[in-house]
Amino acid sequence: MFPFRELIPRWRENMREAESVLKVAAPVLAMGKTSAYGGLGRRPNSCFSSALVSRGRTLISMALLFFLTLSTPCAVCVRADDSSSIYHTPLAGEAGEVVFMGEKVTIPPLDRSDMTSITLGASLLTPQQGGTTALPVAVFYHRRIKDDFRARYTVSLFVNELEYDRNLGGVELVTHFENYTLPVQQSEVLQGSEMKGTSLYWGTLLGSVGVGWRIPVHPLEVDNDLRLQLLGRVGYFYAKSGSDTAADLSVPNDTMLYGARGRVHYDTMRRNLLELPHKGFAAGGDLDFMHRDRWRDQTATTTLDGNRDYLQLSGYLVGAAGIPGRSERDRLIYCAYAGHTFNNNGDRFNAFRLNGASFPSEADDVVRPHYTGIIYDNIPVTSYATVSAGYRRELTFFLYLSLYGSYIWADRATVEGASRVAFHGKEGGAGTITLDSAFLWDSSFYLAYTWESGMIRNGRSGGGYTVMWNKLF
Repeated sequence: MFPFRELIPRWRENMREAESVLKVAAPVLAMGKTSAYGGLGRRPNSCFSSALVSRGRTLISMALLFFLTLSTPCAVCVRADDSSSIYHTPLAGEAGEVVFMGEKVTIPPLDRSDMTSITLGASLLTPQQGGTTALPVAVFYHRRIKDDFRARYTVSLFVNELEYDRNLGGVELVTHFENYTLPVQQSEVLQGSEMKGTSLYWGTLLGSVGVGWRIPVHPLEVDNDLRLQLLGRVGYFYAKSGSDTAADLSVPNDTMLYGARGRVHYDTMRRNLLELPHKGFAAGGDLDFMHRDRWRDQTATTTLDGNRDYLQLSGYLVGAAGIPGRSERDRLIYCAYAGHTFNNNGDRFNAFRLNGASFPSEADDVVRPHYTGIIYDNIPVTSYATVSAGYRRELTFFLYLSLYGSYIWADRATVEGASRVAFHGKEGGAGTITLDSAFLWDSSFYLAYTWESGMIRNGRSGGGYTVMWNKLF
């Protein structure tokens, strides 16, 4: 990404300025409390999880201390650099030079049309969400864009998305595959508690083939285009009860899926050195129709055929802009998402699934509805509208501090009685603070803390810490 090692000798001269920050930060971080609950297995296990959470909290605290140490000398450098009347933020893939601690640093160019990376990390939820305290992340990512094809793969074993588009001379052949096949029982949450009676093993596999048109747009980077796609879709849905499933819970049939998707995507964003939105915007939407071949009704409002057929519409807007009178270091960031399932034909198996983690940026990732900066189990909603807006400060050319707030309204999955899953309107809000930084070995770190009012835990407020490391190959 850039020669980070060249900065280390100069860095040591500035460490003393961080000592006062650490004296204050250490006791503050030590005050954080994390409940002892089981993690991935979604079962209480106080002995194991106490050690897990304690070690996780210690690692995150150490990381936060590192970045607090990092940011103090950076702030001094930024004040010196801001004495210049013109400053240009290094942009993704762009070669350039910056002055850091009085020294010139050369940033080499990067071929963004051929990128491979791996992301590792986790979120700690305080308090837990259902039976979950810790959520790990491990994702392999590959993107390759050439004149005659475009490939993008995200692989995380049980949740994957693969797309390969072939240019046929003005028209593209689009092929797409995705699966959501978690090997554990999935249950709904009420007031932060797991409702075990709703537990089921279930998943989907879905393949799509169709035609697409792609038109490059300004500023003509590899991810700037107008994209139109029309796809036919075929897939398979499965479900079965587990050891905790309530006897009266309706378990749907395994079934084939048949449908179609229309997609519009428009992206004019420039990303910075860490691939964060810097200026411009991305917008678009999907229209999905799906038929479930063998199905029993899963909604409260039963029609002749139940919700065997359903139609969903979703859209998004993501972007960044400058602040009048301020340098490029200061940016406004925003995103908005909305989706609707027509005729009350939504259920827990076809619901939109809200996501967390870092602020949306990557060209294909901006499509997914985003709420807050922590990772969590996907939140099923049949209709939703969410907006986030905030401020990002470039502390130095490889370190960014962001603050943003989020509001959401959604028809969220909830539990009536012991095991009946229904959807009811709910509002919520969240606040997030994040640090994004480049690191050694062509890698980067993401650290975040989020507090939210109760959408994630369905009625119980709480927070979460996230740390992620991304390595570019």
